[in-house]
Amino acid sequence: MSTPIIRMRDIYKRFYIGQPNELEILHGIDLDVMPGEFLSIVGPSGSGKSTLMNLIGVLDRPTEGSYILDGVDVSAARDDRLSAIRNKSIGFVFQNFNLIARTNAQKNVELPMMYAGVPAGKRAQRARELLAMVDMADRMNHQPNELSGGQKQRVAIARAMANDPAIILADEPTGALDSKTGRLVMDLFHRLNREQGKTIILITHNQELARETDRYVTMRDGRLYVGDTGEEVRYGTR
Repeated sequence: MSTPIIRMRDIYKRFYIGQPNELEILHGIDLDVMPGEFLSIVGPSGSGKSTLMNLIGVLDRPTEGSYILDGVDVSAARDDRLSAIRNKSIGFVFQNFNLIARTNAQKNVELPMMYAGVPAGKRAQRARELLAMVDMADRMNHQPNELSGGQKQRVAIARAMANDPAIILADEPTGALDSKTGRLVMDLFHRLNREQGKTIILITHNQELARETDRYVTMRDGRLYVGDTGEEVRYGTR
C-alpha cells in the first residue's frame, strides 16, 4: 500500500492563544490523502475549511498535532523549507484568481518559475506550453482585465502547474463563475488528475462538485466527517 502524500493527525488550530478570547477553529483533525487522489473537502462558510486549507498548503502551521507532507514534517521544518515546499510542491488556485494586474497571462504563469530560479527562456517556453494546455494560447499577451472569469481561472490553473507540483490545492475555484464556465474548469481538473496524475484537493461548499471526485469529506464546526455521514474521520494513530 502506498504512503499518503498528506498525513495529518490530531490537528488543532487556535488563535489568540492564552488570551481570554482564545478561539479554537479545528478540533483534532485527521486526514490522509493518497498520491494521485482527487479529494473534495466540502462544507458551509464558517466550518473551518479555509483554516484547514491554509494548513494543508503550508500557509500556516497547526497549533498542535502532526502533519507530514510528502515525507516532510511540517511542524519541525524551518520557514525557508516551507517556502520552498509552497513554491515547488503545491500549486494554488483561488476563487478570485489572484492574478497580477497589468501583467499579461504569460508573465503571470511565469511568476512561480521566476521565484524558483528557472532561467527566463525556459520560463517563457513552459508558460506558453501551459497556456496552450488550458486553451489560452491565443490570450497569452492579454492582461487580466481583458479576460473573462473563466479565462482568468484557466490562466490561474496554468500558473498553479508552473513548477510541476505534486499537489494542486483549489479553494472554491468555480465560486466566482457561472455554471457552464465552472463545468469547463472542473473538467480541466479531472484531466490534470487523470492524465498527469496530479493529487488535487478541492475546497468547496458545492455538494454536487464534491460527489464527482474520488472521495469527499465534510467539514462541520471544525471537524471532518466521512462523506455526508456522521462518522468522524479518525485513523487512531499519530
